Amino acid sequence: MTIAAARHILVETQEKCEDIKTQIEAGADFAELAKEHSKCPSGQQGGGLGEFSPGQMVKEFDGVVFSEDLGKVHGPIRTQFGFHLIEITSRTE
Repeated sequence: MTIAAARHILVETQEKCEDIKTQIEAGADFAELAKEHSKCPSGQQGGGLGEFSPGQMVKEFDGVVFSEDLGKVHGPIRTQFGFHLIEITSRTE
């Protein structure tokens, strides 16, 4: 079974999501920005979601975590919760 670990930042608008992504790409710390901006309780742990398998997260989230490149920041990804930046930290096939 495939298991992945990821961290994310959840915000209300696509514009804010894109602004945070620009800051990360310019060298800002993902975890610090998660603590500062994320609406998800995981933000206080730097956005870390721990390990999970397919089907445990919403479909749009799974689609990124189980198919995109590790170690890159993906997004904005829209779900019913808002807009996410997602960084896949590990994945086992």
